[in-house]
Amino acid sequence: MAIGMAARGLKPIAEIQFADYIFPAIDQIVSEMSRIRYRSAGQFTSGCVVRSPWGGGIRGGQTHSMSPEAFFTHVPGLQVVVPSNPYDAKGMLIAAVESGDPVIFFEPKRIYNGPFDGVPDKPLASWARHPKGEVPEGRYTVELGKAEVVREGSACTLITYGTLVHVAEAAAEHSGLDVEIIDLKSLVPYDIETIAASVNKTGRVVVAQEAPRTSGFAAELAAQIQEECFYALEAPIFRLTGWDTPYPHAHEWAYFPTRDRMIRALKTVTEA
Repeated sequence: MAIGMAARGLKPIAEIQFADYIFPAIDQIVSEMSRIRYRSAGQFTSGCVVRSPWGGGIRGGQTHSMSPEAFFTHVPGLQVVVPSNPYDAKGMLIAAVESGDPVIFFEPKRIYNGPFDGVPDKPLASWARHPKGEVPEGRYTVELGKAEVVREGSACTLITYGTLVHVAEAAAEHSGLDVEIIDLKSLVPYDIETIAASVNKTGRVVVAQEAPRTSGFAAELAAQIQEECFYALEAPIFRLTGWDTPYPHAHEWAYFPTRDRMIRALKTVTEA
């Protein structure tokens, strides 16, 4: 229905209640939504936005905690974005609606209520004191495809998105390391210029994702960084990820890239 509405010039926003349940729509998203401009030589477009709560850290177990972004970053014609805060979420959603092309808009469910520092069992934080927790009432946009350096440093570059941006900030603070953190925001297209500038400065890289390790989006970033910044690298690129299992309920914090896991990754890279 959304694809047909978009082809007729409307701006539909489809909503999947959990990203884990997006798979019955894969055929329509991949075979129709992503290709309609190409198939019709521009006669029709499909400016749909597909919103979906995404990621873990909520004790949701195997059917409410998935991070399936890599399925969609592999599909030509789709844009895939993951905001990490309320200010970006509104600005990116408006930009997605106005883009004219299909956008998969994943919303990290663990941070709907507030930022999460990756330490289990702490009380929920609020956005009230976060600089990007205040959302203006008027129209504004946040550019899709543009990353943001949220913390400057020189010892290591940490690249991530969504909930893990806040975990990364906590890990950098508690590790005592001079870490530069990049909030990717957009996975397709992603901002290789900002990434390369940081890696060429620091020479060391950690790429973090919640999703399983094999064929995850972190692997794409690692490969592209190796191509762009090979001669600047002082240590192997470190991928901090979930594991190649269904998302476990009982052992969630062994699976989730927590603050402590991230600190260990940073020390591994900076001490190499």
